[in-house]
Amino acid sequence: MSDESGHTAKKSDPCIIIVAAPSGSGKSSLAKHLMTELPSIRFSVSATTRPPRAGENDGVDYHFLNEESFRDAIDQNQLLEYEEVYPGRFYGTLRSEVDRSSVNAPVLLDVDVVGALNVKESYESRCLAVFVSVPSMDELESRLRLRGTETEETLRTRIEKATYEQSFANRFDHQIMNDDLDRASAELIALVRSFLDSCEPS
Repeated sequence: MSDESGHTAKKSDPCIIIVAAPSGSGKSSLAKHLMTELPSIRFSVSATTRPPRAGENDGVDYHFLNEESFRDAIDQNQLLEYEEVYPGRFYGTLRSEVDRSSVNAPVLLDVDVVGALNVKESYESRCLAVFVSVPSMDELESRLRLRGTETEETLRTRIEKATYEQSFANRFDHQIMNDDLDRASAELIALVRSFLDSCEPS
């Protein structure tokens, strides 16, 4: 099978799955169900400049880099996407995490909505980008309030960000409405199975 550029697919080509969504959409639960159902999928280990917490291991929980090393990785184009959450505190996806994926060992990325579209643009047919929506912003607000971890200020910030992120939904390969976790999980699993079949060389 050839992609749009005429490249003939090989088993060793990268095989990337992205499930992106606003905070509170249930993305983590969907990803957990997906990886339970399809255990060949490996979760991408992100890079960060924050120090390890107790019990965290380098290369397992995160790739822990100091700020200088992270900036060097940016300069050397070793990161697919990254975000400076606040001055000196970076998170990102190392290109090496994705390039060692394959149809037999696909990788699942946890990136923000804009980062997801950047990865999709780089890898095209070797990447499945799925956006998870919620029924309404009122429903999202209710879910975030139930967590009990938000102040009114952080809640408003999350809702504003979610509204912004939702505006990118139609640029993804597929959208899933997470109004029922079992149904949404089944839909995601079916999409990923079909994508993995398409990644197989003919």
